[in-house]
Amino acid sequence: MGSGVGKRVAIVQSCYIPWKGYFDLINLVDEFVLYDDRQYTRRDWRNRNRIKTPQGSQWLTIPVEVTGRYEQRIDETRISDPGWADLHWKTLTHNYASSPFFEAYRDRLEELYRRADAPLLSVVNRLFLDELCAILGIETQLTWSTDYEAEGAKTERLVSLCRAAGATHYLSGPRARDYMDEGLFEEAGIELEYIDYSGYPEYPQLHPPFEHAVTVLDLILNTGPDAPRYMKSFAAKNVTV
Repeated sequence: MGSGVGKRVAIVQSCYIPWKGYFDLINLVDEFVLYDDRQYTRRDWRNRNRIKTPQGSQWLTIPVEVTGRYEQRIDETRISDPGWADLHWKTLTHNYASSPFFEAYRDRLEELYRRADAPLLSVVNRLFLDELCAILGIETQLTWSTDYEAEGAKTERLVSLCRAAGATHYLSGPRARDYMDEGLFEEAGIELEYIDYSGYPEYPQLHPPFEHAVTVLDLILNTGPDAPRYMKSFAAKNVTV
């Protein structure tokens, strides 16, 4: 999959330091719309992700205010403990200091965590997405769903956002097959495609056994500038790395 003719768009909720597949999705589209005017879901990927440790995988979770806020949107969700970034950076340092490229990225990542002092989860997620895209060499435009006027719910709303963004192709995660009304895209003249997350190669990773479902920071700190070689989107776009 590459840009080809037309404009390919993806529409996904923001996540905290997401896995490599999330960045492949970003890299395969012309515009990546952060769908953060949707309801915040607990125990999801919005405010947490996993790292590798000698004891196995471990969650890094940004604490957020949820009590009594059952219908709050992602972009309304506030961080409850301003000390979270310092704790996360110390945890990353403790578990990745021996990784091959930790020293190469230490200053850049430490500064990133120092700047992560916004009160809203969406803003913090966007900060990390922008910087991690820059590290990986991904130049896709990131926008907010609230940048556009959209109507309807579920698939109708996705189609409306695609129209507003001028999309000719919509690239979706594979799990959406279970609930997507594919006919609405066909009626709108928008080609619907699904990303394939299978067949990722393993890379040199600390603390075996190997796990794919961890933050992209794990890939970056273990493989450095070779990180794109272990992703699928760069080869799909015929990018030389």
